[in-house]
Amino acid sequence: MTTNNTSRPPLGTRTLGTASPLTVSAMGLGCMGMSEFYGTGDEAEAVATIRRALERGVTLLDTADMYGPFTNENLVGRAVADRRDRVVLATKFGNERAEDGTRLGINGRPEYVHTACDASLRRLGVDHIDLYYQHRVDKTVPIEDTVGAMAELVQAGKVRHLGLSEASAETIRRAHAVHPITALQTEYSLFTRDIEDEILPALRDLGIGLVPYSPLGRGILTGAITAPSDLESSDSRRTAYFPRFQGAALEANLALVTAVRRLARSKNCTPGQLALAWVLAQGDDVVPIPGTKRVRFLEENVAAAAVSLTADELGAIESAVPREAVVGERYGDMSSIDG
Repeated sequence: MTTNNTSRPPLGTRTLGTASPLTVSAMGLGCMGMSEFYGTGDEAEAVATIRRALERGVTLLDTADMYGPFTNENLVGRAVADRRDRVVLATKFGNERAEDGTRLGINGRPEYVHTACDASLRRLGVDHIDLYYQHRVDKTVPIEDTVGAMAELVQAGKVRHLGLSEASAETIRRAHAVHPITALQTEYSLFTRDIEDEILPALRDLGIGLVPYSPLGRGILTGAITAPSDLESSDSRRTAYFPRFQGAALEANLALVTAVRRLARSKNCTPGQLALAWVLAQGDDVVPIPGTKRVRFLEENVAAAAVSLTADELGAIESAVPREAVVGERYGDMSSIDG
């Protein structure tokens, strides 16, 4: 199949937020899988992928302190050390882990916000973070207290813009009243569309950008995954933590991918490019961050920006993958999700 990656048109930019606007590339790069969760990593290939992303016009790089844990920030920092002025660095705090990887829970206490930020700055090797997210909402700490501490980081010059991740519409509104929130990062794809009910309208009412993670449904929408055996034994998608990849749920979801594959053929693009083009078409305030640790997949993802979809084509895609047809929860344990 021919992919739309030969003409290499400009990626373009989009602006996240209105009260505290941040201009970034129309598509970012999620760096998590370079260090953990999706099989073994290759540091040299990861660095090459990040640097190739910058060459292709990607400016937004997304990481978090808990990826690795901690090693992903180090990796990203090394990759951009001599090209900091070309990068919009986004990282996250709140999913607290020990050095050995043990999960310690969600921490939104004000004093921890400061400690976590200082540690991220050291690992990234920078003097400021462009977009700093609360990774998960700490339901034991008022969001006003957490965002108040994050605002202090802005005042100190350590952070330029604030974001939330996986927050409910109510939490977003309360947070935005304390300090302008530039972006919400949350899962959004053809396979995950529940934010369209309350969260996306709230974002647009408040003037907050959307940064979808897993816009390819954790890879299933690329068409490359046809069975659990296609994933490395160490890949977390083979575990019960990701119900959509298990047994009968996987079979049902792969049937939906077959429909995406058919529509992609008619557009002369790959299934993944079609899925990303659908996300990009949801609004100029939407900046997906597909993750990859390989240059060849980065090239395919970036080329999705050249896939233009008509209203009829968007309707056909949504009819082929109805919201209610996807089988399984996003996570096996949804208790950490706000709302």
